Order: sequence, then structure tokens, then C-alpha cells
Amino acid sequence: MNEQLAAGSGTSGILLAIVGVLVVAVLLAAFVWGRRIKAREPGPPLPEQQPRLPESGPVGDVVESREPDELVPGEQRLTPHEVKGNGTASHRRR
Repeated sequence: MNEQLAAGSGTSGILLAIVGVLVVAVLLAAFVWGRRIKAREPGPPLPEQQPRLPESGPVGDVVESREPDELVPGEQRLTPHEVKGNGTASHRRR
């Protein structure tokens, strides 16, 4: 009553080799596909095509500084919608 329940070691080795070759083939195909997609994309812009800063300098700089919102000891903390002016004061710099 000696039955062989598993396949021989040669069969499992061949199966693993086939799976390995398939994995490598899929990886190579993905690499080639990615290179083709990348080749269709436009190249980087030339230096002449880059945006330029105006002669007058940057426009509309906003400087923000936080002002303290003092709490009386023992009060509950404020939630964001209860803070005066949202906790920031803005002014434009020229």
C-alpha cells in the first residue's frame, strides 16, 4: 500500500521554471510598454518657453502674521470658528 501522492521532484522543478519564465516575460512586457508610453510624451520645455518674472517683481505678495487671542484662565478653549478673524491678520506689501 505504498502510493505516491505527490508529483515527482522533476515535475515541480519544471513547473517552477515555467512560472519564473512567465513572471520575467510579464515584467519585460511591462517595461517595454512603459517605454513606449514615455516616448509619446512631449519633452521638457526649452529655456525660452519658461515663464519669466515681470520687470516690476512679484505681484501681490501677502504677508500674514498671527495675533494672539488671549484667554482668561479657566475658560474653555476656543473652537476654530470662535477665533476672532480666524487668527490671522493680512496686509499687502508693496
